Amino acid sequence: MREDTYRTIAAPVEGLYKEKGSKFISKAYPVHSEEEIKEILQALRKEYFDARHHCYAYLLGADRATYRANDDGEPNHSAGDPILGQIKSLGLSNVLVVVIRYFGGVKLGVGGLIHAYKTATADALAQAQVEERHETTVLTVHFGYEQMNEVMKVVKDLDLPVRQQDFNLACRLTVEVRTSLAPQAEAMFQKAGAELEE
Repeated sequence: MREDTYRTIAAPVEGLYKEKGSKFISKAYPVHSEEEIKEILQALRKEYFDARHHCYAYLLGADRATYRANDDGEPNHSAGDPILGQIKSLGLSNVLVVVIRYFGGVKLGVGGLIHAYKTATADALAQAQVEERHETTVLTVHFGYEQMNEVMKVVKDLDLPVRQQDFNLACRLTVEVRTSLAPQAEAMFQKAGAELEE
């Protein structure tokens, strides 16, 4: 069975590091998708439009296979990699960390930058409450009113969070299910007479 458990942060947190007049504001977010990451980055660029750099890194998935590190104009590997390194060293996933730099007029050198981005990231993540979560899959099922009781019994038995429900002419239900339990849930819904939406 594929591992579907991961550790992430419970809520957005902020950290700060100052060095020779430069200010490094670090912000960490729990995230689920690259689309969500893009939205957060756009919002931060608007909010901190006067900052020199918006360096970031993220890691996604229980398998931690999707990741990116961005130096945003700082010397290669001096910002994004140290941020990513902190996320990895804490064993986290589904996390985005953005470090916003206000330049203070004194160059820090590559070593100084690596230290600053690493320390700012560590400061934010130290404020975070870490929790274990499960990767989930969204299932949508269609069924007739006559199958309602059986379908709702599956939802109750597997304790599935309902994302959307539509009980008009035909019934449509969207639920979230732990990825490792998805095949079992699908089989139970089909047995209850529901059809799965592709």
